[in-house]
Amino acid sequence: MYKENYPSKLLEEAVDAINMLPGVGRRSALRLALHLLRQPQENVHHFTAAINSLRDDVKYCRVCRMISDNDICSICSDHSRDRNTICVVESVRDVMSIENTGQYHGLYHVLGGIISPINGVGPSDLTIRELVERVAELCGTSVQDGKVSAAGGASDGGAGESAGNGTAGVEVILALSGDVEGETTSFYIYRQISGYGVRVSSLARGLGFGDDLEYADELTLGRSIVNRQAFRP
Repeated sequence: MYKENYPSKLLEEAVDAINMLPGVGRRSALRLALHLLRQPQENVHHFTAAINSLRDDVKYCRVCRMISDNDICSICSDHSRDRNTICVVESVRDVMSIENTGQYHGLYHVLGGIISPINGVGPSDLTIRELVERVAELCGTSVQDGKVSAAGGASDGGAGESAGNGTAGVEVILALSGDVEGETTSFYIYRQISGYGVRVSSLARGLGFGDDLEYADELTLGRSIVNRQAFRP
């Protein structure tokens, strides 16, 4: 293991802090710390102030859970967007990737992760219930104890006769990774919302099995959005 003798306890503490960042080893952390020491004081103060503001003042949109400076993000507050289409993604980074394609003009819902029993992440750790409530509201129904409370609805994710046919004029795009955990999450969400009669679709598989949206090029991701297909569990 790499071991370094530090001439200053303050330098060591700075290296420890920078080393906490993903993908930054101790050698890289030391280089960055020494680089900061060589910068004008006002530059470093601006840097640290920006980090403090990011952590203390950033908000998560009350509707979709996207990062925002306000209670409602700029996407959800944009009334030119298709408000009957919700693209479900794992992370904020995925929203940014899809927006960069310029091919999607609906709304989003950020889950905050995917179902992963091996990592101790279950449905209740994600914003799946909030998604179901959004779908129910768009369909003019309500959710009580996990059940659809509207004439013709189905109980807790049961697939009703109209499931997947888009009778409510609402589409939910499951834009999750194609690995086992992503597919498991997609299937779980499908079971929760199929009873509302909404159209449920997934990305066209221009994306390979197991691919993360974050690393897909914009052309491939854009075509996957445009050529999305009905979700088949």
